[in-house]
Amino acid sequence: MKILAPTIIPLDVQKLGLQAEDTLVSYDPTELLPAEHYDADVMISWGNTNEQLQDAAKNLSQVKLVQALLAGPDQARAAGFRDEAVICSGIGLHSLTVAEHALALTLNFVRFLPLLSEEQDNSRWAGELGGPQELHPADKVTTLLGARVLIWGFGSIGQSTARLFQAFGAQVQGVARSAGERSGFPVIAVDDIEQYLPQTDILVMILPAAAETENALNEQRLELLPSRAFVVNVGRGVTVDEDALIAALESGSIAGAAVDVVKQEPLPSDSPLWGTKNLVITPHSAGGRPVNPEELIAHNLCAVRAEVSGETADYRNKM
Repeated sequence: MKILAPTIIPLDVQKLGLQAEDTLVSYDPTELLPAEHYDADVMISWGNTNEQLQDAAKNLSQVKLVQALLAGPDQARAAGFRDEAVICSGIGLHSLTVAEHALALTLNFVRFLPLLSEEQDNSRWAGELGGPQELHPADKVTTLLGARVLIWGFGSIGQSTARLFQAFGAQVQGVARSAGERSGFPVIAVDDIEQYLPQTDILVMILPAAAETENALNEQRLELLPSRAFVVNVGRGVTVDEDALIAALESGSIAGAAVDVVKQEPLPSDSPLWGTKNLVITPHSAGGRPVNPEELIAHNLCAVRAEVSGETADYRNKM
C-alpha cells in the first residue's frame, strides 16, 4: 500500500505495523498533492487546508482509507472522497488534552485567576481573597470540592473530563441523548437537561457540530443557570448562541464563561466577544496534540489489508 502521511506531525514509523510492500510517503497538508501520489491507498489527514483536502479527494481515485486525526470527521467527509473510501476519525486521540484544558479553564475562574491578574497589574495585594474564607458561599463557586458539574456531550472526551473533575472532588453528571451510566458516571438525557441547569455550578460543553446541536445552549437555557455558574465550551462554537452568552455575561446572570471554540474562527478583531465581561477566550487550543495516533493508524491499516483480502474489516472510528 502507498500511505500518505502529513509532514506536520512526527509519527513513530516502528509503531505503524508497516509491511515490506508498504510505502510511506510524506506530504505537505497545506500544498496540493503531486500527481505522482494520486495512486495512494491511504491518506492520513492532519492540519490539512480545505482546498488541499478537496483536491486530494478529487484526485485520489483508488484511496481506500482516509484516516483523520481530528476528533471529528467533518472536514474529511465534506471534502468529497469517493464513496468506496472508508473515513475514520481520531476519536480518543484528543480526550486527555481537551479534558486538561477544560479543567484549566474552570480552575482559572474558581481560583479567581483573572481577578488576581488584574490586581497584580495594579500592584495591589487582594487580601479579601486570602485569609479566612467560607468554603461554599451561596452566591459563588470557589472550589471544585462538592461542585456540581454537568458535562454536556459525554463521549470519550466528556468521560475523560469527568474523571479529572471527579479527582478534584466535584459531583459530575453527564448529558447525552439517552440516560444511563457511562464509565461509572450518571448520565441524564438531553431532553431533561432543563431540570438540572438550575442546580449546576459548572456547565462544560463538549458537543459536536450538527443540526441538532446548533445553539443548543440558547437564551432559555442560559437563563436557567444560577448566577454563580460558569460555562466552559471546548466542543464546537456553533453549539452556543453567542449573542445570548454575551447578554448573560454582561447582565451578570452567570458568573463567567470560557470558550476555546467560536462560530467564526479565527475570531475577527471586531467581534463583541473580545470585550465581553467575565469571558475568557482561547484560540481552539484545547486539543491539537494527538496522543498515540500510531496505534489507531496501525489498527486501521490492518483493516484495509483484511478488506483487500476479502476478510472482515474491523475499522476503528469508522464514520
